[in-house]
Amino acid sequence: MLEAGVVDDETVSQFRVDGCTVVRGLFTPQEVETVRRGIERNLSDPGPLFGVASRDDDPGRFVEDFCNWQRIEEFRDIAFRSRAADVAGALMGSSVVRLFHDHLLVKEPGTRQPTPWHQDQPYYNVEGSENCSMWMPVDPVPVESTLEFLAGSHLGGWLMPRTFLTEQARWFPEGTLAEIPDVEADRGAYEIRAWALEPGDAVFFHMLTAHHAYGVPGAHRRRAFSLRFLGDDATHAPRMWRTSPPFEGLDAELPAGAPMDHPLFPVLRVRPAEPT
Repeated sequence: MLEAGVVDDETVSQFRVDGCTVVRGLFTPQEVETVRRGIERNLSDPGPLFGVASRDDDPGRFVEDFCNWQRIEEFRDIAFRSRAADVAGALMGSSVVRLFHDHLLVKEPGTRQPTPWHQDQPYYNVEGSENCSMWMPVDPVPVESTLEFLAGSHLGGWLMPRTFLTEQARWFPEGTLAEIPDVEADRGAYEIRAWALEPGDAVFFHMLTAHHAYGVPGAHRRRAFSLRFLGDDATHAPRMWRTSPPFEGLDAELPAGAPMDHPLFPVLRVRPAEPT
């Protein structure tokens, strides 16, 4: 729920306890149309990080792209001008909100490929607990195709990151990190949060909250756009592996442990200091 353009205490509490929350009607119809145009522009002119995330034999198609806000005006407008950064700042409790990156995710009708249960932060080149991701659809998303979250999973440590299609432990030796729980084997044993979404709605979640999504049955597309936000304690964490997205050469400009003060990660909002 929004109050005077900022989320209410109940929404903030849900984000901090569960690691996820939903904000209804965050984006105006005009803003949704702006993102829809940006998505179609991106699909017709893919960026260098564009990729197909579904198998060759999938009757549908799952594609994604990253880091296009600098070349796609519609994505830049939403990042800088919408209320998403205000909500992110309130949820994180941060005085500064930076854009980390944008992420396009499109599942065409009939896509069987699920997005497996995972955390995001192990794939990223940042450390810090003040962070969040915003995920908004421009098509109606029924509950069977929406993101699902494992409530409270952000409060623990890293879980084993694996490749999505082949489930390889490419970054850490087997057994060195706890595994993502086998939620699908006994869904009733876990607290799962999920919301059917309409265009204009958005979910926000912590980068350590385990989440997944099924495929998209039927005849409808699932076009979604995500913005990742960083708060006050975010620092650069160069990895020995290729991050997703990669920021090639950044380690030569931004030392390990340094704040994410770089043109690639612009400041979107600064909360005014409290009067003394």
